[in-house]
This record gives sequence, C-alpha cells and structure tokens, in this order.
Amino acid sequence: MVHFVGAGSGAADLITVRGAKLLGECDVVIYAGSLVNPALLAYCRKDCRIYNSAEMTLEQVIDAIRKAEAAGETTVRLHTGDSSIFGAVREQFDELDKLGIAYDVCPGVSAFCGAAASLKTEYTLPDVSQTVIITRAPGRTPVPEKQSIAALAAHQATMVLFLSTSLTEKLQRELLAGGYPESTPAAVVYKATWPEEKIFRCTVGTLHKTVMENGLTKTSLIIVGECMGDKYLRSLLYHPGFTTEFREATE
Repeated sequence: MVHFVGAGSGAADLITVRGAKLLGECDVVIYAGSLVNPALLAYCRKDCRIYNSAEMTLEQVIDAIRKAEAAGETTVRLHTGDSSIFGAVREQFDELDKLGIAYDVCPGVSAFCGAAASLKTEYTLPDVSQTVIITRAPGRTPVPEKQSIAALAAHQATMVLFLSTSLTEKLQRELLAGGYPESTPAAVVYKATWPEEKIFRCTVGTLHKTVMENGLTKTSLIIVGECMGDKYLRSLLYHPGFTTEFREATE
C-alpha cells in the first residue's frame, strides 16, 4: 500500500494525526526534501528506509515504490503542504494505476492556510472578497493563457501565489495591469509556520522592492488583496439582527 501524505505547512506538529500515524507505521518514506521539514522524519521508525525525491526522477520514485510493494512493504509518499496543490501527484497516481498498486491520500494543511494563520488574516471578508485564487506566476512551467496573472487580477479577489518570489518584477507589472491599485495590501511569508518564518508586509506597488531588499527567492508565499486592509462588513452569521437555523434575531 502507498499512502500519499500532506506534510503540513512547515511546523513538524502541523501534520495531521493520521499523517503522523502513517509515518510511524511505514517501511519506506519518499519525501520532498527540497520543501518538507526534515523534522517530520522523526515520526518514522528507526529502521524505515528514507528517500529524498528532490534527487529523484518520477521513474526513480515509482521504481522505489514498486520494489517496496514487491517486498510486501508500506510506503509513505510525503509531500509538502497538501498534495493537491502543486504537488505533482497526478502523474504518480497514473503510474501506480498502470502497475495495479493501491494507494490513498491523506490531506495536509496547505502553506496558504499556514500563511493566513501567521498573518492573522481571513481571506474571505464580507464585502471585500468572497473568493480566493490560488495560482503561480509563469516561469519555466507555463500557465494557461486564460489564467494569466493580469486576467485573474481583474477579479480583485484575494490572490495567493506559490512559486513566484523569483519572478516578482514581472508579477508586479501583471498585478497592476490587471487592476489591483498600487496601494493594495500584500505580504510575503517566508517558510510559513517553520521556526525560521519571516513576514514582510508591503503593497502591490512595493512588492518587487520588498522581495529584492530581503533576498527572498524561494520557499515563500505571496498574498495580495484587500482582505489585509481595515475595511469590511460585519458577518451576518453572528449579528443579533440575523435569524439562523439555531437562533432568532433579537433586534
């Protein structure tokens, strides 16, 4: 059996209870060493074989899994955050399907959730933004034309950008071209929830300067949107004048 496990946003104790249990029971771990906190490997048994997928190709990963299966062993494929977001898992699923190898997925806390916690920010504020766009700037891996930064910026929603801190000069131009005012709040969170986490608050107009001045090139999330501003409407859910299934309005 192969378990795809989301490692969580960074801190070793932010993995799920299920994920930690699977790590403690498995015979083989293949972890994304370029992004996953190595402290998570402390959950593994001492006799567990550990592979760093940062040094492997897809074919080598699948071969390691195939050999473990042939030996009757259990494998954990440990991905950063939640594997459904920029996890490159679909291609692994397809290869395992071809080999008839069973697998399941244990979700994790994505870095975009960890960043919101660190910023003490709610992405979806009434009358500000009820939509969160999770995307990335085009680099060596292209982005579909209809999903360009400028096109998405036109919605003025909360935007969370992965894998983009080395591309902020062009990113800033695209955000502005799409309609975000220069004064729109922004933040760059380096290694959200890790012990070495750092938070840099800025605006869309100062985003590139902030990234360059602080030497941020990777392992950072960029958040853009008025959700980090001061104006919003109070939620009706807890308003005394709003009737819900569980209580009557009192005013």
